[in-house]
Amino acid sequence: MLNIRPVSDLRNKFAEISKIVHESGEPVILTKNGYADMIVWGAEEFELYQANLWQQEVVFKLKETEERIKENPVWLTGEDIFGPIKSELQKMVSKDHD
Repeated sequence: MLNIRPVSDLRNKFAEISKIVHESGEPVILTKNGYADMIVWGAEEFELYQANLWQQEVVFKLKETEERIKENPVWLTGEDIFGPIKSELQKMVSKDHD
């Protein structure tokens, strides 16, 4: 259930809003002039939300990569991938020692 409060409650009833947010785990939507203005949410719940978004993004990227591999199954060796990087790093290191 959405908990909607006027933004003035943040100042006047902070302890009450804090209690609601932490006990319910749900955000409180604060309104200004009748329109949604901001959301107050517990830090733990927000961190879990962010972690969940990150996890969804990783799964999406993995599925996307899997589909690309199915469409174009090219296998690269470690040398194919890291060889150019090693070469560039060696160039950088040799410039530093010159």
